[in-house]
Amino acid sequence: MNEMTNSHILINQFDYLEPASLQEAVALLAQYGKRAKVLAGGTDLLVHMKMERVIPSAVISIGKIPGLDRITLQDGHLHIGALATIRAIENDPRVLAHYPALADACASFSTTQVQVMGTVGGNLGNGSPAADLAPALIALCAEVEITGRDGARRLPLEEFFLGPGKTVLQESELLNDVVLPLPKIGTGSAFFKIARVAADIAKASGAVMLVRDGNRIADCRMAFGSVAPRPMRTRKAEQMLIGQVFCKELVDKAAQSAADEVTPIDDVRSEAWYRREAVRVLGCDGLMSAWQRAESGRSMRSEELLSNVPAMAQPSGNRTESIGRIEANEKRWIELNVNGQKHQAWVAPNDLLLNVLREQLQLTGTKYGCGIGECSACTVQIDGQPALACLILAVSAVGREILTIEGLQKPDGELDRLQEAFIDLAAYQCGYCTPGMLLTAKRLLVEKPCPTEEDVRHYMRGNVCRCTGYASIVRAVMSCAE
Repeated sequence: MNEMTNSHILINQFDYLEPASLQEAVALLAQYGKRAKVLAGGTDLLVHMKMERVIPSAVISIGKIPGLDRITLQDGHLHIGALATIRAIENDPRVLAHYPALADACASFSTTQVQVMGTVGGNLGNGSPAADLAPALIALCAEVEITGRDGARRLPLEEFFLGPGKTVLQESELLNDVVLPLPKIGTGSAFFKIARVAADIAKASGAVMLVRDGNRIADCRMAFGSVAPRPMRTRKAEQMLIGQVFCKELVDKAAQSAADEVTPIDDVRSEAWYRREAVRVLGCDGLMSAWQRAESGRSMRSEELLSNVPAMAQPSGNRTESIGRIEANEKRWIELNVNGQKHQAWVAPNDLLLNVLREQLQLTGTKYGCGIGECSACTVQIDGQPALACLILAVSAVGREILTIEGLQKPDGELDRLQEAFIDLAAYQCGYCTPGMLLTAKRLLVEKPCPTEEDVRHYMRGNVCRCTGYASIVRAVMSCAE
């Protein structure tokens, strides 16, 4: 298989700015205005830059701002910082226990690599009608905090979206926090999504939150995505449910009402009639699931539960000192920690980590495939997590621990047992995707030493192989399970 040359994966030149505080980031946004784009996880922005849909003069990377990646309980609310990753939110025990619709939405989100890199701020800030987190957060009464030159303001998330790709954010404003109220006693929630394939954005998605009081629905919120110019609530359906005795007939009527309220369009992913039918089905499933979940914990106080559930350790935003500023036509020596060793690299702001690994460090095991994060051939581990080297700027990887396939074997050259299993069980043919497969599977076995076959297939759903049919890959991974 011939690899594409470096020219196929270059992106436009830009000034790279790495603010050390939220206030500094806001000041830079005010200075550059429409010429700047904010870089968080990079899974959306760098794709658009490669496709020349956006050509910014400046990229403002907020990844080193302390505290923006934290998930904390304050003042009776759960605060999710804009840099909290989809993976961190999904695995947070407070989210799993008390905001299951949000956990569901995170679990349905693209691929493992995109979950590791993608952030809640990026998912909402794009203004996409198909944003996976939006319906769940809207149903859960989320608010967003926005910081600008004049200070911070807070508004309901449902008012944040204006239309496809449009939000209320002004040029000098940054979404910095998502705020969720504590769930009331008897609350249940659920999220469902229909897509073409597991890693695709939604044809239609929906979330339901209801409060159960005996056999009646005391309160209810329903929200849907990919079925209108922006994520929307179906208020008529909500009013039909509130105060009523829960029954299948009522659920069917409310779900049909929701389908009548949405305004879908025909596009490459689906047709409007199908999306309406999907809303009806998702509404039924969401209501039934939320009602069942409300029963299980309705006698316990949410405040007590939240305070008793330990928080997962969150990564610190202070990974390393900020690199500051690099002009578009400037190059700089940076230090990268790769496979346990320090390496010097001479980079420009638009140099991708994939290019630097392959061309300057001669670590050619990391492969270039699609270049837009859809095949995962370029997977490396960043701070122990699988990530896409084709969507990471080399300058933003300073201070991170990078592991490539060359570093998986032991110092004496002995192969890792997972590498041996791939050889013994013929889990490769051309081998092009194998480095990414191995580094993804290695992390899976850390997180789940005894995975099921379903766990393996779900975790590695983003790693594309055109040769083996995946069965031998799954067998190899399962053979290394404890």
